[in-house]
Formats: sequence, structure tokens, C-alpha cells
Amino acid sequence: MNSFSRRQTRLTGMPLLWLMLLGLAISGLGAAENKLAFTATDKEFSFDTGVLRGTLRAKGRSAGLMSVLDCASGTLLSSSMGLLSHYRLLDAGARYGTAAWDWPGEARLLPGGEVEARWAADAAHPFDMTASYRWAAQDTLDVTTRVTARQELRRFEVFLASYFDGFPLTFVYAKGSADGKPAFLGAKKSEAVWHMFPRDDAAVKIIGDGRWLRPPHPVEWTLRPPLAAPLAVRRDNARGLTAVVMARAGDCFAIAAPHDEEAHRSVYLSLFGRDFKPGESAVARSRLVIGRNISDRQAVVLYETFQAQPDAP
Repeated sequence: MNSFSRRQTRLTGMPLLWLMLLGLAISGLGAAENKLAFTATDKEFSFDTGVLRGTLRAKGRSAGLMSVLDCASGTLLSSSMGLLSHYRLLDAGARYGTAAWDWPGEARLLPGGEVEARWAADAAHPFDMTASYRWAAQDTLDVTTRVTARQELRRFEVFLASYFDGFPLTFVYAKGSADGKPAFLGAKKSEAVWHMFPRDDAAVKIIGDGRWLRPPHPVEWTLRPPLAAPLAVRRDNARGLTAVVMARAGDCFAIAAPHDEEAHRSVYLSLFGRDFKPGESAVARSRLVIGRNISDRQAVVLYETFQAQPDAP
């Protein structure tokens, strides 16, 4: 008897109840996988993971997750241009357009259920950019941003923005605690209006090279202590919700946010911050987790888990 026949005999001899349970388990696994897939509808992509639901690229716009709802309570979690949305495109000498929101692009649903957005180089944007959105878990979204230069770019930056509804408190994982250990530092109005936490001295030079004086909406950032890791938390204690925003350590040179009382309720990741030669490509990986009452320690563990995962091809 060959191995296939032996396996078939074992399955045939299994009690009917066990076969039914096996079928239910396989079916449940497929259902869980489907929960993590986007659904294409016209030019936009909807999602309902069982924890979060909403729309990516609403009405085909070059924006992030819009109208994001907490499935358990039905409350709105996002505002403005949404979560994990590609905003300002900057380098040492230019601001490319107002924002990636105004740069026409295309998007498609991939076989695994993720969405790939593409922006092609044009007269105003001397680079190609792609962004892949993939649900890693019901409460966890990964975004991979790839840039390919079509001319030399110096200290190029993609400013990745997340705008929340609620979540009034912001904390960034930095090195400025009294005992010298990394800690989550707040963004109080008494400290600054616009807070920027740089990775290192090289990041400070990038932030101060004049890019933030270019219109529209110039911003005067106040430099805060250096990052312990590219990790930030926004908390909504009234609803028991926590949003954790992070990036790979080498991919993010600063995290920025307004003070807690400011209306944007935003967190920004400054991605790349490096030079590109014509034809050169680079990738930056970011992650958003929205859950209930995530502690500071749990947020650090989420970050460490993200860092330890192998890069997708």
C-alpha cells in the first residue's frame, strides 16, 4: 500500500464527528484569511477584519484608510485624510507637489488580498512610488513604501501621516527620561505646539535644512529628545483604545505630532531621509496596530516583534 492509500485509509476510518471537526477547522482558517483581505469596489477598497472596518483610497483618492470604525462599538477612529496616508514629499531642495494626496495614481487588488498603489514619475515628481497595504492581523496593518528615483534626490523624505478621531494623548518612545532609560514622552502644549523627535544628529540636520518652511502650511517644529525607537502611541482612555504607530528602525528618521489639544490628532513618520541616485530604489516598512488598553510594555513588545519579522521579498 502506498503512502497516499495509507493516509486515505486513516481518514476513511476516522469517526464522522472528527471529520466534521476537521472540516470546520479548515473552513474557519479560510474565513480568518478572508477577514484579512481587502475587497475591491470600483476605485476603492473596503475592509472588515472583524476588529476594524472602513475604506482604503476612498473614491480612488491617493489617501490612506478612511472612515475607519471600531467593529465592537461602531465608533469612528479616523479623521481628515485618514490613517497611514502618504503626505509631504520632500528633499534638500524641493517639495514635490502639495502632497501625495494630489498626485494621481492607480491601485489594484493583489491575489493575496493586499492592495498595491502606484504613482508614476512625472514632471512634478522625479521618482516612482508604490505603497502596499496588507493586514497582518485583524488589528494590524502593514504598509510598505517603495521609491525609485528618476533623478538624483538628496535627503529625500516621505512624510507618512495618520489622523485620528479621538485619541487625544500622544506619546513617543524616546531617550529623554530622567533616569536615562527609554520612555514614552508626551506631547504637551506647555512643551511645544509642534513636536519632532529625531533619530540622531543627522536627522536634526535634515529637519532643519529648510524643507519645513516651504508652502503651503509651513511648520515650525520644536525638537524633542532623540528616538529610542521609531514607535509612537496615541491613547483614548475614555474608550479604552490605543493606536500604536511604528516603522523599521532604519527606515524612519523622525516622528512628529502636534500637542495633545491640537485638532489634527495626528502622528507622522518621516521615512527614508537618504540620498538616491537615478534608478536607485529603497523600501520603508511601517505598521499600525489599534487595540484595547495596550500598555507601554505591550507597545514595545509589538515593536520588537515587528523588527524581528523577516522582510517580504
